[in-house]
Amino acid sequence: MIQTAVTPFKNKLSSALTKQQITVLQINLGKRCNLACTHCHVEASPKRTEELSPEICEQLIKIIRRFPQIQTVDLTGGAPEMLYGFKPLAEAAKATGKEVIVRSNLTIYFEPGFEDIPEYCAQHQLRIVASLPCYMADNVDKMRGKGVFDSSILALQKLNQLGYGTNPNLILDLVYNPQVPADKFSLAPEQSKLERDYKAYLAEHFGIYFDRLFTITNLPVGRTKLQLERKQQHEPYLGFLEDNFNPGTVEHLMCRNELSIDYLGNVYDCDFNQMENLPAKTASGEKITVAKLLEFGSLDLIQEVQTAAYCYGCTAGCGSSCGGSLI
Repeated sequence: MIQTAVTPFKNKLSSALTKQQITVLQINLGKRCNLACTHCHVEASPKRTEELSPEICEQLIKIIRRFPQIQTVDLTGGAPEMLYGFKPLAEAAKATGKEVIVRSNLTIYFEPGFEDIPEYCAQHQLRIVASLPCYMADNVDKMRGKGVFDSSILALQKLNQLGYGTNPNLILDLVYNPQVPADKFSLAPEQSKLERDYKAYLAEHFGIYFDRLFTITNLPVGRTKLQLERKQQHEPYLGFLEDNFNPGTVEHLMCRNELSIDYLGNVYDCDFNQMENLPAKTASGEKITVAKLLEFGSLDLIQEVQTAAYCYGCTAGCGSSCGGSLI
């Protein structure tokens, strides 16, 4: 459970955090991954076996086809490319004119059986949002594993060869995460400046081009939370995030217009709530599933977003979301 030394997040708000019309469907296909990154809030790894079932996949395809209000289908994991349902969901979304985001660790392209993924993504014009938590090799390998930086560079060069980063129909974005916080806490650097630094360094040293950089705060969830607890830094880190609360970020929070779906078909307000098992609820307090969305014929069953202390991570400083800083 989240410790309560900080102010309850809902008490920090001037009014209830209400849901807006749903336009983003973020689907976590499971927890299996070829990496086991130190900061992973999903706690994914090669040892995990959880993934989407054919039944839930079919229900999700029905939702994608039925609701034109969905503008974006955001596929994540684990490594989404290696999990059941990846291609059927991507193709169903593209067939109905929706943007498809693939959240990639890049190294999956070199695993047996997945070598075709870059070409597949280019063929279907899938937007790739790729994790590269630093442009220096030592920092990346420390967070993600030995050799991950070199593999990521090769993957980015491959994507560039296919047109990603230069063709406006083939969007390639990168994600920066700070290292897991220790005694000295800090927020992510200013996004636009760091993006310029990334672009200059990667172009000069590797001839790599990309579209945008997203800075994402490490929320105290999953492995980041476990590391903080081991160092007895969990509560101080929450206090640091609260001290940097910025009310200007609230109206832009990603949880307000998205549904986060897990591999079992349960519905959450965001991916962090999913990992902390804080389900989305109707006004009457009933938990929501994909089957219930289909039964009621609506994506807009939620009035108020479920919140917890880690929500301060998304509202600290310039804010943080799956699309980077909020303001």
